[in-house]
Amino acid sequence: MLAQQRQAAILERVRLHGGVRVSDLVTEFSVSDMTIRRDLETLADQGLVAKVHGGATVVRPGSTEEPGFAAKSVRNRAEKAAIASRAAELVHPGMAVALSAGTTTAELALRLTGVPELTVVTNSVPVADVFYRSGRPDQTVVLTGGVRTPSDALVGPVAVAAIRTFHLDLLFLGVHGISERGGFTTPNLMEADTDRALVAAAEKLVVLADHSKWDLLGISTIAALAEAHVVITDSGLPQPAQQVLRQAVGELIVTEVPSQV
Repeated sequence: MLAQQRQAAILERVRLHGGVRVSDLVTEFSVSDMTIRRDLETLADQGLVAKVHGGATVVRPGSTEEPGFAAKSVRNRAEKAAIASRAAELVHPGMAVALSAGTTTAELALRLTGVPELTVVTNSVPVADVFYRSGRPDQTVVLTGGVRTPSDALVGPVAVAAIRTFHLDLLFLGVHGISERGGFTTPNLMEADTDRALVAAAEKLVVLADHSKWDLLGISTIAALAEAHVVITDSGLPQPAQQVLRQAVGELIVTEVPSQV
């Protein structure tokens, strides 16, 4: 097993159980104590786990904590891929769509590079880069400009002013957290303003969020649950949370995630 594969497996166990012990991981993966400690150090440096004596525990972000794009991109990869694949089915040639910043929207971008005559508006540097590298001449990609955040979003008054000039068919919105009380939230106040402008510019709001976003509360609300026409999540979302969303949003789509050996 490669180090990256082992670290992904360790991270999944932390999320499932709330914490792990070094001694248990040494036995499970048949590697040395030092190897496991290096794995935990790597995960902690990425902000994915919190190191404690003898092991590691889950990180519960505060309402203003904003992980970087690289740290978020290694979380729940299979879930994000499944969500992005389902979201891509909503896009048709000739549409004007917006993709907000986020690792799941970046996954979606990879699946949209083959759609002809697509116009894409984004405030995400990684999303714009995906389309730029694909080099498709019949696609138009507009990067809003603005101030760059740790999550590689462009935000602030420049971004908002640009977005207000558009009329878009769909917005695919990535979020930091979803809760019954706070709706769809972010830990960055300027990003919330920018995302609200995207919501206002689009005819239809599609929220992309894996199960780990449930019951996280960022400092600022982007939109209430009822404003979402569609929410696409994965089957790891608990049934009580699914029930809340089915009653609150226009449509809830739950994707199945392929089993990982």
